Amino acid sequence: MLIEKVLKGDDHAFRLLVEKYRNDVFRTVFAVLRDQKEAEDAAQEVFIKMYTSLPQYEHHGFKTWLTRIAVNHAIDIKRKQTKRKEEIVEIPEEQVIAIPPQDGVEKVMIETDRRRLVRKKLNELPENYRDVIYGFYIEEKSYQQMAKEQNVQVKTIETKLYRARNWMKKNWKEDDFS
Repeated sequence: MLIEKVLKGDDHAFRLLVEKYRNDVFRTVFAVLRDQKEAEDAAQEVFIKMYTSLPQYEHHGFKTWLTRIAVNHAIDIKRKQTKRKEEIVEIPEEQVIAIPPQDGVEKVMIETDRRRLVRKKLNELPENYRDVIYGFYIEEKSYQQMAKEQNVQVKTIETKLYRARNWMKKNWKEDDFS
């Protein structure tokens, strides 16, 4: 059996194991990450994890065991990406108070509160909408730029923005921002 050969250090057996399961692993991580390059990198990392965890494998349902490693790894990557995006949305206070001093302390405080509220509201958006709203309105990216970055069609970005705007109209009131 391939697994025993891999455990004994047979590199060829490991290559055969990777070859046999690479499409399954790729499809699994892609289903979570939704990005081809990220999924390719993650799939390679899954096989490294599989190799290092193989001594703990209990010889029951190898494909299921490998799929579980792939799913857990992809979820970990997704969490890290989400955390990074949240950190990006958090604008340091020094940058928020970039209003000329002639406006007075009161205006600075009002503007600071308003920006804080907008950031809070952005974080309430569903994740798939938050990305396009933040990219389009805050980072001022074009549809084409966002489509390229997210590895999707321009029409997908248009649809996401349309749905995000409808979500905001439905869930937010103007009073929420005053």
